[in-house]
Amino acid sequence: MKILAINPGSTSTKIALFEDENEIWAESLDYTRAQLDAYETILDQIDLRRGDIEAILKNNETAIVSLDAVVGRGGPFKPLAGGTYAVNETLLDDIREGRVQADHISNIGSILAHELAQKAGAPAFFVDPVSVDEAGPLAKYSGLPELPRRSLVHALNVKATARKAAAELGKKIDELNLVVAHLGGGISICPVEKGRIVDVNNANDGGPFSPERAGTLPVTGLMKLCYSGKFTLAELKKKIIGNGGLVGYLGVSDSREVRRRIHAGDAEAKEVFQAQAYQIAKEIGAMCTVLKGRVDGIVLTGGLAYNELLVDWVTERVKFLAPVSCFPGENELEALALGALRVLKGDEEPNTYI
Repeated sequence: MKILAINPGSTSTKIALFEDENEIWAESLDYTRAQLDAYETILDQIDLRRGDIEAILKNNETAIVSLDAVVGRGGPFKPLAGGTYAVNETLLDDIREGRVQADHISNIGSILAHELAQKAGAPAFFVDPVSVDEAGPLAKYSGLPELPRRSLVHALNVKATARKAAAELGKKIDELNLVVAHLGGGISICPVEKGRIVDVNNANDGGPFSPERAGTLPVTGLMKLCYSGKFTLAELKKKIIGNGGLVGYLGVSDSREVRRRIHAGDAEAKEVFQAQAYQIAKEIGAMCTVLKGRVDGIVLTGGLAYNELLVDWVTERVKFLAPVSCFPGENELEALALGALRVLKGDEEPNTYI
């Protein structure tokens, strides 16, 4: 089965061709901010990105009609159960009419998949979007009725990594209880109970601080900042999501630079990085309580999982709870392709977006 996977990012489009589980080729097309600023909305970028994808297919001597499926990254749609979904007109209408939880570039992944799949005469899918919501009612309470907790999660990588961890244990994902920590630009730490993400810290609203996000903050202090007159709403939002975390403390978001500073003897960098590991470990411990301590494994993944300092510090604190495994990187194109392949092979029924 030939499957084209598409992952549109804020300044890039990543695509890869898979033949069954095997990656045949992959490319990333980068855009300048000036190029994209010429487009008023994200939806206005569709023709540009589709044309560039078609050019990449041609350069790789891949005929569109040879594709058996096209799969795009899912966006912050309405709350959905996890799994692989067929792209349908209801979804396309919701995206075009703005009936989604946020205006994000990932929303157009399904549109691009649909338009290319039509040319191929093949089905289009999306897999485990960030709006996966499998949490029970207790996980939705925040402490204020006006502010229910929302499930927005790095579900694509969390579910794919949970499957890999299960396979290493000789099990299926629905036979295990795992805590999966996606450690990237945003951090999602999830109890995955028999394959379902039953809770998560919303990476924009709480949990550990990440390279660019502040995580959980002291509420009364935040209230004072809001009314200090020093920030507009947009400025404060950027301070919390974009200029928080490692950026706020050290001025950099790249953990490799933090590691370099630590090895050079920078005591402040070491303490900040240890604090991040401390918060990650504490959140993992909290999510173990959701599973009532019945945890078969703790799984670390995402870009930060390449950093052995962070991994070692987190592991030291949580290894008493369950065995710890590490699968660095986000592997989103592979996760998309494997989700589509499970449907094409009949291992999984496609979900219907309604």
